[in-house]
Amino acid sequence: MSSAQFSDSTLSTLWTCPQVADIHDTALAGRVQHKLDVKTKPQGSLGMLEQQALRIASIVGNESPQLFAPQMVVFAADHGLAAQGVSAYPADVTWQMVENFLSGGAAVSVLSRQNGVALNVVDCGVARDFEVREQDPEHKLPKADEPRLWRRKVAYGTADCSQGPAMTELQCAMALRNGSELVKKLPGNALLLGEMGIANTSSASLLLARLCGESIEAVTGVGTGLSSEGLLHKIAVLKQVLDFHADVQEPLAVLAAMGGLEIATMTGAVLQAAAERRVIVVDGFITTAAVLVASRLQPHVLQRCVYAHRSGEPGHTRMLAHLQAQPMLDWQLRLGEGSGAALAWPLLMSACTMLNEMASFESAGVSTKS
Repeated sequence: MSSAQFSDSTLSTLWTCPQVADIHDTALAGRVQHKLDVKTKPQGSLGMLEQQALRIASIVGNESPQLFAPQMVVFAADHGLAAQGVSAYPADVTWQMVENFLSGGAAVSVLSRQNGVALNVVDCGVARDFEVREQDPEHKLPKADEPRLWRRKVAYGTADCSQGPAMTELQCAMALRNGSELVKKLPGNALLLGEMGIANTSSASLLLARLCGESIEAVTGVGTGLSSEGLLHKIAVLKQVLDFHADVQEPLAVLAAMGGLEIATMTGAVLQAAAERRVIVVDGFITTAAVLVASRLQPHVLQRCVYAHRSGEPGHTRMLAHLQAQPMLDWQLRLGEGSGAALAWPLLMSACTMLNEMASFESAGVSTKS
């Protein structure tokens, strides 16, 4: 039995959840669909590109949507559960990869730079302090094309959730608030989600199993590259965690008991971005887990999300099915970082460009179908 006596009602007294309204607009959707249907092509022939154009227009509330100042935010934190050997990599890789993000050498760094996406790295709970750098001061404007570090450390990693709750109620509430307050400081109307944290696929699997009633065996994968024996060990550890926290059922309580500081901070960011009607570009398994938690608090969050890809992690397919989400790419990506979101970004820009600039049959003087 878990020692945590969390409840969502208690956590809500420590943090105010942004309210996310229903943005369904039948009239707007009809106008956008007509605009798509009369362009110089057979109706529906641009497939998912048309679907994404309609979705983006619905999110921003404009039949001629413009995406501007996109913000990639990589949420980073360590997990106490890593001590149980659930990852193929040591915990030090978390802080080392944060340095790699900031120096511009990681996949998300390269792809964000290529596509003109601002890169923000958030220390939500990395088990190490980072040196002060020029990009840190929040009163300064960031230099173009340089990653920015946001210091939002709540703790030096979570506790080992196989022995007790990963976070206290206060830590979870602080992380949620940090995420929502950070989004308020970011420009633009698109938030691309990324993450870094050794052992965070374990947290994502635990959240999915508890919140969606899936078996832990079905939703647990190799993560960073476990052997078959390592995978069996990981599943055994996660079963122990679920049994230990068998009394924890409510979304925020589950997040605090078995989640991560980066997932909690990301959940707050997703809720705030949704409240502001930003386009939320969801990356892979861990970022979708944050969306899952957010949607259990404010269901209309899902109206604002586009899903970059289907991860190679087996749990991601099941999580997407629960959210009734259709990913854009299916390339067996499982790196994380936000790399899939960065890859998908040009497709979303193309969707807007097609909607706004492609000629209609009438304007181009092209005959319609007989």
